[in-house]
Amino acid sequence: MTDSNTSICGGEAIIRAAMANGVDTIFGIPGAQIYPMFDAMQRLGVNTITARHEQGAAYMAMGYAKATGKPGTFAVVPGPGVLNTTAALCTAMGGNSPVLCLTGQVPSAFMGSGRGHLHELSDQTGTLKTLIKDAIHISDPAQTSRLMNDAFSTMLSGRPGPVSVEMCWDTMAKPQKGIHIDAGIESVQQPALNPDQIEAAVKALSAARFPMIMCGGGAQHACEEVLTLAEMLQAPVTAFRSGRGVVSEDHPLGVSSVAARELFDKVDVLVGVGSRLEMIYMRWRDMGFYERKPEGGPTLIRIDIDPLEMQRFEPDIPVVADAATACRALANALQSRVSVDSHRVEVIAAAKAKTRAAIEKVQPQMAYLDVIREVLPRDGFFVPELSQMGFTSYFGMPIYEPRTYVTEGYQGTLGYGFQTALGVKVACPDRAVVSVNGDGGFMFGVQELATAAAHNIGLITLVFNNNAYGNVRRDQMQGYGGRLNGSDLVNPDMVKLAESFGVDAYRVNTPNALKATLAKAIDNDRPALIEIPVERGSEIAPWEFIHMSDKPWSQ
Repeated sequence: MTDSNTSICGGEAIIRAAMANGVDTIFGIPGAQIYPMFDAMQRLGVNTITARHEQGAAYMAMGYAKATGKPGTFAVVPGPGVLNTTAALCTAMGGNSPVLCLTGQVPSAFMGSGRGHLHELSDQTGTLKTLIKDAIHISDPAQTSRLMNDAFSTMLSGRPGPVSVEMCWDTMAKPQKGIHIDAGIESVQQPALNPDQIEAAVKALSAARFPMIMCGGGAQHACEEVLTLAEMLQAPVTAFRSGRGVVSEDHPLGVSSVAARELFDKVDVLVGVGSRLEMIYMRWRDMGFYERKPEGGPTLIRIDIDPLEMQRFEPDIPVVADAATACRALANALQSRVSVDSHRVEVIAAAKAKTRAAIEKVQPQMAYLDVIREVLPRDGFFVPELSQMGFTSYFGMPIYEPRTYVTEGYQGTLGYGFQTALGVKVACPDRAVVSVNGDGGFMFGVQELATAAAHNIGLITLVFNNNAYGNVRRDQMQGYGGRLNGSDLVNPDMVKLAESFGVDAYRVNTPNALKATLAKAIDNDRPALIEIPVERGSEIAPWEFIHMSDKPWSQ
């Protein structure tokens, strides 16, 4: 709140309005057009994390958002600064992460002129609108509070996602009276339950012989409600990436994607909760064929807050609602209408045991993942990268708590992992965070080791170094006659590199050695890098346990 008789500049108004909406940490890099915002951050006590590249700032904001469910905020200069963040913004959009981009613009007299002012884009908001939920321009600082509240409402309403806010250079810098900062938004609008949709879902579930629940990122806030529904139905609960941890995989009903495939042929009703259902209807079928409405298979109930999802992939029974609200309503309505097979838990346990034995062949990844899982606390965060370890973790790393498996979603953004994990650790400084990378993806953001050291961000970064883009190399070996092009890499000495940044550094060669070193690094809670050399091309491919049109362990 501010006194409208006090003169403040537009940049300060933006920061005050962000703070009114609960923002206390901003990632970013200062620059000429946004100096007033950075000055306000300093004066008003905002925790400012200075990145070494704009993409790092945006990924860190995404990590903050994914770890907390609250908006993550970053500030960068316009034009090339904003463009450097677009990989992170489209990843945040794909992963339904509420991320706020704060940026500047050319002086107001130059807007739309094409004159070529510093960092000018022909249509910055228009460009960003093709990537994110909305892009807002503030021309009148007196409207800052209202427009910033609109930005937060857009980010958090319905399907969450990123929004940008920009202000011209001169407008941001000039103090003026009459700028009043209101309280932030108190709540966001969600769709009302449709009783007919709930009743249709209840009828299907009350008659189901073997239901299954698949969670996506839209269920992360609905853990209690999903578990209540699952226990009432004695239904296994699975996920592919973003929905992992909603129901713990050491709960009798929590199953990995591979165990879900073992069970799936028995399933007669499938409930998708906040999920695009990519695993079942794309990964397990044909990634090249767009199936707008599934043919065959179980009766499909989709619970999603976004009504457009019901058009993108048409279920038998749509339920347009918040995941927690819908699951609670279903459980309440089913209390006296469901009869459960008492042997179902035994069937689920057998599937979990059988498939756990099957995935043991994926080495050395599974041996290392077992060690990480043993050492990492239950509430610790695991942030995989696009790598042999990361892909194997989709099914080989049990997840026990919500939001603790932080993924790239369908964008498959190489290089997101280490930078995103820094934001996770900033958001949750008292919890262990482990970033698991290949050498290829890690080097996309290696400069952020400097950020970790400068801000004492106690992230533990594992780099499995096979001196290659491992997946590309395997594809070229298997599908292109071994003609390698761009897949073998030359890397620096990772230990010396980390030490040069002032980061604790270790090298281990076996899972057992990793166990002791990882435990030590978690206990130290300082920025650390652990390099694990891996022979190039030695990893067993994990893909047969991801694209499972058939059950590879039954062949």
